[in-house]
Amino acid sequence: MIETLIGLWPGLLALAETAPAAATDPAAPLWSVASLISLATLASLEIVLGIDNVIFIAILSSRLPKDQQPRARRLGISMAVFSRLALLLGISWVMGLTRPLFALMGQGISGKQLILLLGGLFLIGKATYEIHDKLEGEDENEHAPGGGRAGATMTGVVAQIMLIDIVFSLDSVITAVGMTPHVPIMMVAVVLAAAVMLVFAGPISSFVQQHPTMKMLALAFLILIGVMLVGEAFGQHIDKGYIYFAMAFSLLVELLNMRLRKKRAPVALHHSSMPTQS
Repeated sequence: MIETLIGLWPGLLALAETAPAAATDPAAPLWSVASLISLATLASLEIVLGIDNVIFIAILSSRLPKDQQPRARRLGISMAVFSRLALLLGISWVMGLTRPLFALMGQGISGKQLILLLGGLFLIGKATYEIHDKLEGEDENEHAPGGGRAGATMTGVVAQIMLIDIVFSLDSVITAVGMTPHVPIMMVAVVLAAAVMLVFAGPISSFVQQHPTMKMLALAFLILIGVMLVGEAFGQHIDKGYIYFAMAFSLLVELLNMRLRKKRAPVALHHSSMPTQS
């Protein structure tokens, strides 16, 4: 299933870049052909933007006992959907976040920039901590009886997921507003993307946990995304296409390395059960 998602990724990126201009016309009918194309395009874009969210949820939920991980993933994705729908219903307030609140060194600072800055710093800090924990903290963190890490609680994990959901949701909603004027289309696209995220969240989480190098790569992705958010908070626009291409290329290289390591792995031979001659 992971290979299927990787194969679909280039197509989703291509579709996300071909939104029709007619779909952004406020006078266009709600369920016209242009609006349906806009729905498919927006849903595809939401899926691509949601991959970051799924990776973060997968890494955080892995700290819980195995029997609690599926529930944490469902809660995380459900909260992501709820926050996106709530922001869409308050669309005028969301767009107001782009207006400057105050000036710093001659540059206007908006509410969106503050949220992106805090979210980016949180992502960088959390991913860096997880990498350090993987490299240096294995002796200090004992595993809990049911798997996961001792000290990790459902409440703590869900609180961290909620924090980063707000950041990803804000970016997602502002992107959606630029593609269609119809809030119902945006809401349907969010729900469709969430359904896809629910399907792939489990396989992605299992895949990341079973392959330590893949988890390290996922943490590096989160640092990259955090740097991108901090850059955008300071007005430095970074094309997400470059970020996602780098992620997809790195993932493909790591999959090839995994195949190579599996091919080179020595085959365990069964010991002969024939009696030895005296």
